[in-house]
Amino acid sequence: MADAHQHPHGPEPSVSDIKLVIAASSMGTVFEWYDFFIYGTLAAIIGKTFFPSGNATLETLLVWAGFAVGFGFRPLGAILFGFLGDRLGRKYTFLVTVTLMGIATAGVGFIPSAETIGFAAPAIVLLLRVLQGLALGGEYGGAAIYVSEHSPANRRGYFTGYIQASVVGGFVLSLIVVLSCKGLMSAELWDSWGWRVPFILSIALLAISLWMRLKLSESPVFRAMQAEGEIAGNPFVESFTYPGNRKRIFIALFGIAAGLTVIWYTAMFSALSFLKGAMRMNDTWAEVIVGVSAALGMTFFVIFGSLSDRIGRKKPIVWGYFLTLVLMFPAFWTIGTHANPGLVEAGRKAPVSVAGPDCDYSPFASEQPTNCGKLLGDLTAAGITYQVSAAPELVVKVGGRALPIDSYAWDDKKARTAQIQSWLTEAGYSFDRITPAISDALMIGFMLIVLMALSGATYGPVAALLCEMFPPKIRYSSMSIPYHIGTGYFGGFLPLISSYMVAKSGNPYEGLWYTWAVVAMALAVALWGLRGGPPREYGDDAP
Repeated sequence: MADAHQHPHGPEPSVSDIKLVIAASSMGTVFEWYDFFIYGTLAAIIGKTFFPSGNATLETLLVWAGFAVGFGFRPLGAILFGFLGDRLGRKYTFLVTVTLMGIATAGVGFIPSAETIGFAAPAIVLLLRVLQGLALGGEYGGAAIYVSEHSPANRRGYFTGYIQASVVGGFVLSLIVVLSCKGLMSAELWDSWGWRVPFILSIALLAISLWMRLKLSESPVFRAMQAEGEIAGNPFVESFTYPGNRKRIFIALFGIAAGLTVIWYTAMFSALSFLKGAMRMNDTWAEVIVGVSAALGMTFFVIFGSLSDRIGRKKPIVWGYFLTLVLMFPAFWTIGTHANPGLVEAGRKAPVSVAGPDCDYSPFASEQPTNCGKLLGDLTAAGITYQVSAAPELVVKVGGRALPIDSYAWDDKKARTAQIQSWLTEAGYSFDRITPAISDALMIGFMLIVLMALSGATYGPVAALLCEMFPPKIRYSSMSIPYHIGTGYFGGFLPLISSYMVAKSGNPYEGLWYTWAVVAMALAVALWGLRGGPPREYGDDAP
């Protein structure tokens, strides 16, 4: 067994060497995730530019469908670049991934709008999302493995915790760039073409990332495998035929990747969408609160990575899953109460109920076929929570008072929107964008930091854990495939699925049940499959 305080494949890197390894790998990961998250950060304006439909709810769903497409191709990228990483080396593989990501992201900034080139615009956007997904499928595994294979065992969780925090760093950077650009431009300039600047800036970020990563040498583990002739012949095939590896892949997919990803996306993306959408908070305020909370919460990823070096990888992950199941709904209820107190109070005093025949609402339809469906669509677009029940005739009540829907302009969507908002305004609802009080903003930020701490507990130790789970010669493929299937499908489709659940139900908290169910599954698999005790190298009592 290797000495826990020595590097398993030669002398421990010097302090300056490990700083360069962490800095170059982390900054590259920050830039690559910036490229991926900028799409989600600018979801609303992308929907209007590339997916215009006249239905704001549908545009949002189409944007999140495009977001999911990128995630859907991450497993293919994991297979492709995992193969190259195990065959050709860690360093050059993630040089390719960061280059592909930078080019694809910058490309979004140059695509003409759908108004100019029609359906070609969304088609090109989706193609670039596919390229981004392929690139990201190879990036995370390469960066995590590279840092892990330079680290002594007793500090592996701490060092790789910076890679985990870098994912959050990409999200924070996307918000910083967006807020800076909006602050330097007029609203008209931003809406017309200024929003493209954050995408085009990817070219500069790509140049910085390549400059830093070109300074790196190959990982000591890969060099040792080359010297000993232990390079895998077909890493993809061997990942599923190596003794015990299918069980490890199952645990990595359902017990690790799926759970940690939905917690992280719920804490940041769902929270940002919730504040901007259902709670109607001013966009800039929402972005600032979420961005600052994410920046402060990044520290938990390093803290829990370091803690896992002492108490083992399993405990923080299991604790994080359990506390998420307990605290997630209360945290979001608290966020909602402080994000828009007037809306919450109006909903309490004057709840909206809809009863009638054919009350089926399809969020993917540009216009609903029935009157009840149209009404539910109007309420959803207005961000109003409602209850639905079946009845022979259509009746809408606000605070127990029936609305005069016989006068509703059923065939004029614009007139319907004005009418429903007028009725609801009379009942105490407000459709103004909210600027929160400082005390409310601080409480929202505190709740988001709590969610970030839960994300840090489940995410911080994972790079070290996954590297220790799999044999070195097929490590890049074996950890990348389950990680990106889990994050790509369970996490990547979360905004789309949760947004659909909210739109379908009329309850802004309904989408959280998706996260809760996935985390419950991950907790069960982690309790069953993850080994406890102190961290160990692969082969030291590996399952």
